[in-house]
Amino acid sequence: MPKPPDARTPSAPAWMTPGNLLRASVVVAGLTIVLKTLAWWVTDSVGLLSDALESFVNLAGAVFALTMVTVARRPADADHPYGHHKAEYFSSGFEGILIIGASAAILWASALRLLHPQPLEQLGWGLALSLVSTGFNGALAWVMFRSARTHRSVALEGDARHLLTDVWTSVGVVVGLLAAGATGWLWLDPLVAVGVALNILKEGVALVWQASQGLMDEAVEESILDVIQGVLQRHAQASGGAVRFDNLGSRRAGARSYVDLHMHVPAEWTLGRAAQARAAVESDLMDAVPGLRATIELLPVGAETVFEQSEAETQGN
Repeated sequence: MPKPPDARTPSAPAWMTPGNLLRASVVVAGLTIVLKTLAWWVTDSVGLLSDALESFVNLAGAVFALTMVTVARRPADADHPYGHHKAEYFSSGFEGILIIGASAAILWASALRLLHPQPLEQLGWGLALSLVSTGFNGALAWVMFRSARTHRSVALEGDARHLLTDVWTSVGVVVGLLAAGATGWLWLDPLVAVGVALNILKEGVALVWQASQGLMDEAVEESILDVIQGVLQRHAQASGGAVRFDNLGSRRAGARSYVDLHMHVPAEWTLGRAAQARAAVESDLMDAVPGLRATIELLPVGAETVFEQSEAETQGN
């Protein structure tokens, strides 16, 4: 997950929105497909073929991520009263599945080349084209990671991680081809491709796992919970012990974080005073954690909800 913004997190420029960067990713993916396919064509290297195949996955993933980010920005409606923020998790999972598929295709091509080695041609041109495309991917991945942290975009982080995997893939292919050209060991080319496939397979599985955890309403990060607990503790201390909080629950959905909790106030307080105190807590929470939505239920000190009573009875039995 993208790390939550804090005072030390550099804010991204206004134009570095998830939508704009994913559009740039689509363009860069198209450009790298051309460059890497040309590199494979002039060299007949299965390692460069594996690199080109991953670029096709980059393009499909960027297009799907852009679609899901657009969906996630839709306002809440009657059918989706909590908004559409979880759409970004579909993007992360989809990219993971694409990566796994690409790794299987690379492993198949590598196995065939290991059985039937082929000479490599025009390595200089092929490696030059591969390195140029790698430079584009590396620069875009760096910008995406910065924006993903600012905007807490799962889709953008997934695409950035995929691009970074592509960068390391290309570096590995280049090193392997240089070694194959220097030694004449043609089996190094498909062996490097196997290493590439296993590397991106690991990344694909990680993205699918991350998406599944988000769709299952995983709790917000420990760092955010620490900030929330700090705000609540300050308000409890400021009240001289008159106010206390419990039953804190949390979940995250894309760029949004949600918490719900109980706020216990003295029974003799007026409803207006209690509501004013709650509003102050909500305001401080949202200021401390950008994108947070807090739901606070007011209760007199010592009172329990019917749900809490039912849970206590269930545990007692």
